[in-house]
Amino acid sequence: MESSQNARMRTNSHFPYIMQLRRLWLNQDGEGLADLLSLRHSHASIPQLSTEAAMTKAMEHLSPPFDDLALLHLKTLASAQKNDDPRIVYQNQSAVVQSLTKILQVQKEENWMLPVMNVVCLELRLLAIRAENTKNKNIKQGEILEKCAECLMGCFRVCAADNRSSEDDTKRWGMLALVNQLLKVYFRINKLHLCRPLIRAIDSSAYKDHFPLAQRITYKFFVGRKSMFDSDYKSADEHLSYAFEHCHRHSTKNKRLILTYLVPVKMLLGFMPKRSLLEKYNLMEFWELVEAVKQGDMRKLEIVMSNHESFFIGAGIYLIVEKLKLLAYRNLFKKVWLAMNTHQIPVENFLSALQMCGVEDIDMDETECLVANLIYEGKIKGYISHQHKKLVISKQNPFPRLSSII
Repeated sequence: MESSQNARMRTNSHFPYIMQLRRLWLNQDGEGLADLLSLRHSHASIPQLSTEAAMTKAMEHLSPPFDDLALLHLKTLASAQKNDDPRIVYQNQSAVVQSLTKILQVQKEENWMLPVMNVVCLELRLLAIRAENTKNKNIKQGEILEKCAECLMGCFRVCAADNRSSEDDTKRWGMLALVNQLLKVYFRINKLHLCRPLIRAIDSSAYKDHFPLAQRITYKFFVGRKSMFDSDYKSADEHLSYAFEHCHRHSTKNKRLILTYLVPVKMLLGFMPKRSLLEKYNLMEFWELVEAVKQGDMRKLEIVMSNHESFFIGAGIYLIVEKLKLLAYRNLFKKVWLAMNTHQIPVENFLSALQMCGVEDIDMDETECLVANLIYEGKIKGYISHQHKKLVISKQNPFPRLSSII
């Protein structure tokens, strides 16, 4: 059902909307302004607001510097309502963010405009993605999102530099929301190295444990994913576990997304997920993977990776899952050791085990290389006697727990 506020707007054209903007600006009502400057709010579908008359009224009744921000918002509305090229809508919204950045610079020792900043910056990123998805030979992939990141960085610098205001009034409270938007952009255009200075800025912030929980969960999720790609699995486990444990229990979709990265990280650390957990979040692709790795069944592992290749690639974890092969080799070689019950195992026996598990085109040299890699990574304690073609393993804990290695 339409609100009375919007019904009045439709009936009386653009004037009530402009006057509401004026009142909210004068009352320093950031939350209210954020709604009326959002492209997803119901006022965005009112055709009268995209007319020249509405823009003229905005200039007449609103004072600088807010008049410029409101005018640019109306221009963005107009281009969106006319179904203009998504790049034009994006460019107009980019001008909105730049105008807001100037306002934030002018406003000393006050942060009530942060809700507006959060909304217009979020919508700028969404419009950039939409513009990127339009096929155009003149635009390189990722170019619009890179420009979007530059625009967001303008706001971030203003917030990060506000170190003289009191704790209640500092714009630094807006840093994490912006960092999250930037992390989403950098992950999308695959420029993860640009995340480092942002992560340093948050981790060194006095407010890092006091930002809103939802923002902290998003941040931990992306930092965890970055750690995973950097092969820092303990850090990845810490951040992704925080995100999963603090994510609202009814946010099933988000919890499933977090688990998509947390499960392979946990597996690399030697912790296998329970079947019930994977069933609950519809991630049974991992259960087949768990069984193959635990059994050291290389044939089964290849089949699982082939069957679910599109899922692993789509989630961006195929290369991480590939690393589980070494874990499966370790478990297979542990079976050989248990079967032989000796601390001097001919490399030939490992080769036979690999061939029995369906590993084709492998010879003694390659098997020796596999064993050497496992020793180097600390997954097997011992050394290779090249003269006798044997693995000599430690008499104490030759296959240490994985969580104590990484």
